[in-house]
Amino acid sequence: MLRRIISSSLRSIFLFVYSLGLLPVVVYFIIYNVVYLLEWNILSFSTCNLTFLLVFDAIRLRFSSLVCLIAASVTMFSSSYISHETFLKRFILLVILFVASINLLVFIPSLPSLLLGWDGLGIVSFALVIYYQNIKSLGAGMFTILANRVGDVIILISIGLLVIQGHWAITLLWDFDLKTVFAATITIAAITKRAQIPFSRWLPAAIAAPTPVSALVHSSTLVTAGVFLVIRFYPFLETVSGFKSTLLFISVVTLLIAGIAANYETDLKKVIALSTLSQLGVIIISLGNGFPYLALFHLYTHALFKALLFLCAGTIIHNSSNSQDIRSIGIYFNQGPLTITCINIANLSLCGAPFLSGFFSKDLILEQSLSHPTRILILILAFVATGLTAAYSIRLSMCSLWGTLKSNSFHAKRETDFYINWPTIILGLCAIGAGATIQSVALEFNPSLILLPGFHKFLTITVILAGLFVVGVLWSHPSCLVKFNISKFEPISTKAIRFFSLMWFISPLSTQPLTKLSIIQGRTILKSVDQGWLEILGGQGTLMSTNALVSYNQITQKLRVKWLMAFFIIRIVILLLLINLS
Repeated sequence: MLRRIISSSLRSIFLFVYSLGLLPVVVYFIIYNVVYLLEWNILSFSTCNLTFLLVFDAIRLRFSSLVCLIAASVTMFSSSYISHETFLKRFILLVILFVASINLLVFIPSLPSLLLGWDGLGIVSFALVIYYQNIKSLGAGMFTILANRVGDVIILISIGLLVIQGHWAITLLWDFDLKTVFAATITIAAITKRAQIPFSRWLPAAIAAPTPVSALVHSSTLVTAGVFLVIRFYPFLETVSGFKSTLLFISVVTLLIAGIAANYETDLKKVIALSTLSQLGVIIISLGNGFPYLALFHLYTHALFKALLFLCAGTIIHNSSNSQDIRSIGIYFNQGPLTITCINIANLSLCGAPFLSGFFSKDLILEQSLSHPTRILILILAFVATGLTAAYSIRLSMCSLWGTLKSNSFHAKRETDFYINWPTIILGLCAIGAGATIQSVALEFNPSLILLPGFHKFLTITVILAGLFVVGVLWSHPSCLVKFNISKFEPISTKAIRFFSLMWFISPLSTQPLTKLSIIQGRTILKSVDQGWLEILGGQGTLMSTNALVSYNQITQKLRVKWLMAFFIIRIVILLLLINLS
């Protein structure tokens, strides 16, 4: 076991070194504003050239450095978290493939070559989600990969559409007859990867994977691939009419559904997964308002505190006898001070508390929504969703961190593991200081351009405080039991719990109707074809018909022989009679 832990630690050290080594390179690219393009012409036919392109600029290098920093922390965390697993080496190799796929997606601007990273993310995520090899993991993995295959097929269609332009490079797009269709294909492909409505079901289902995998999937790899694809295509996509309004509608609906569902959820990992959906909605709001660099900024900060949130959740689950129900976890604050400190930092950053990394990006997005000409309904729903974020974050802390002990303590929680503590500390420091650092050094957006009156300036903080107040009024117990205070509304509340916890019935509608239809059709085909017509026209029916014909032929032949013998005997008798008479 020690040998396997050392092997995985070396991989995490390599990722740390790569991430830190990219920082001076990123500074060089930012200062001198340079872009390097490497092109390899693989095949040429007619007017189309099949080329392999690599683009190196500040945005791509910065994103790659961030991904490798989070992957290094997750890999080191996994060295201890799943050290008992038999196939730890295989797990670490799958994580490395996951990181390699997102790096290919980031650096390749050609659509056919981009499929290497795009499909790689889908296949490796399937292998990681089914890692525990049980029925629940298999169902979640199948749903994840099938939902993502929709986006893969759409990408293939967009590659065919680009043949009209004679190339497949993202950087060389221009206006053409099918630009609206092409924009729709790219948007749908991105929606499937970032799990927006109506493809939101697969992201909460993917928590069947090990917790370190969830930290990668929800922070900087699979869900960010769709966002990054839209950002790369954004100069072309924003010229298409209706693109921004569509993004705004999808993002706000996803924000609202995920925020309400998280307030009714009791699974610790699923609450964090729904918060990912909510934050992705915030990112898409920035894209819908025309600020791609601000969306990228929030993508960076969200990746850091979301990875921290999952690592802390993994530690809590591990120290709570693998229980993920927040109603059975309590009084954790005096047994794990480091974990509680870090998860509170991540929660406050998620809410947008002042001076943490989430504040610098999320507050900017909401402020630019107020300063940008946007429909009032979009603004109201966005700020309501922000209040819901604060509500489910404080509900999570009240229930599992500060609530009373709800089960027997089998063992004391100790924080003495180097491989658990250091990744948590590193990501915790990033969740505190990364927002201010990125905003002052590497943000291609000037926050001073946003001029708002005082009421609008403090509106975000007011909504966050309102969310904290509502969570104390709406739920009847500090331990966050999902029952309303007013008992006469109990039947209504039960139906509301079912409606909202199932994400407005998106969860059953995205799986059960399709499964039921296929099962009914399969049963009909079985009864009418396999057990029906094929019994007559198939092999069994042919055998029975052949046996019947053979039997009839044998009977006929036997009867014919008997008649021939009788006829022969009659002729002999008649012949003898004639001879005697003559």
